[in-house]
Amino acid sequence: MDTIVIGAGQSGLAAARALRTAGRTPVILEAGHQPTGSWNSYYDSLTLFSPARYSAMPGQDFPGDGDHYPTRDEVVAYLQHYADSLDVEIRTGTRVTTVEADGAGGYLIHTAAGDTLPAMGVIAASGSFGNPYAPALPGQDGYTGQTLHVADYRNPKHHTGQRVVVVGGGNSAVQVAYELAEVATVTIASRQPLQLMPQIIGGKDVHHWHTTTGFDQFPPAWLARIASGTLVMDTGDYAAALTDGRLQRRPMFTALDGDHLLWTDGERERVDAVIYATGYRPHLDYLAPLGALDETGLPRHTGGISTTHLGLGYVGLEFQRSFASNTLRGVHHDAEHVAAPIAAYAGGVLSAYAL
Repeated sequence: MDTIVIGAGQSGLAAARALRTAGRTPVILEAGHQPTGSWNSYYDSLTLFSPARYSAMPGQDFPGDGDHYPTRDEVVAYLQHYADSLDVEIRTGTRVTTVEADGAGGYLIHTAAGDTLPAMGVIAASGSFGNPYAPALPGQDGYTGQTLHVADYRNPKHHTGQRVVVVGGGNSAVQVAYELAEVATVTIASRQPLQLMPQIIGGKDVHHWHTTTGFDQFPPAWLARIASGTLVMDTGDYAAALTDGRLQRRPMFTALDGDHLLWTDGERERVDAVIYATGYRPHLDYLAPLGALDETGLPRHTGGISTTHLGLGYVGLEFQRSFASNTLRGVHHDAEHVAAPIAAYAGGVLSAYAL
């Protein structure tokens, strides 16, 4: 094998397509049983925040009305069809456990089944769903209510009549809190005030302006200068729910105590469940023995190209090179950027490999 792509979600599929275009013959290794990444494991009501016309990957339009917002199941079906259309071998049910150098400039990829696969190039595109992040809070070990990450949340029926606090200030936190508010009493706890952004501006979805202005491809350093927090897309429903009291937002609580939370104003309140919508971290433990990660488990890279090992790259990291780096509509830009030097290295053209 000249190149191996780890992960068959949107990032892995985009990477494989880019490698094929660059003349390589990649093999994709996917731990799950479908080449759809983590999409089929997300909560039931998840919908994209971008319309179908702005949610497609190269070579295949997203089906249906271009202005509708695709559901989780529609994305799963789309990625399955996309995978089927690629002229690439995809091995599902193949979990990578370790990647090590082979001593001759290539890699040995070890799987949970005990196989060892050699390759000259590797692109890690395994996403982050397997590594959900939740903050460490005082008293959490003694909390007697329910705690779960949004990765384990499916629908609101198990929380009917409960007092629920959703931790986080991003799109998933607000979307989950909004649907829970139909059956429960819900508060969003976040460190910064919510930043609701109109979904429609000037009669067009905001993603029209993101793509036509080039905002999608802004470097992360630029974004840090113009945004002080996570933007939440809103058609008006979220703002209305916050205004009429169906949903409330409070500053992040300071501690958990038994079955209670301690709020910043000193109030002690009984809460049935705390749901963390606090994001994920790259799921790259299999690269730790290689020495490609820093002390926090994050990859050492520049724009997705490893700064520690030739022939190693990454696709699907949040803000890897731009605002849209790990989205359906934008991941192919990073995949093409990373695939070029990986393909050159795998093909023996060392001079073409440049950071």
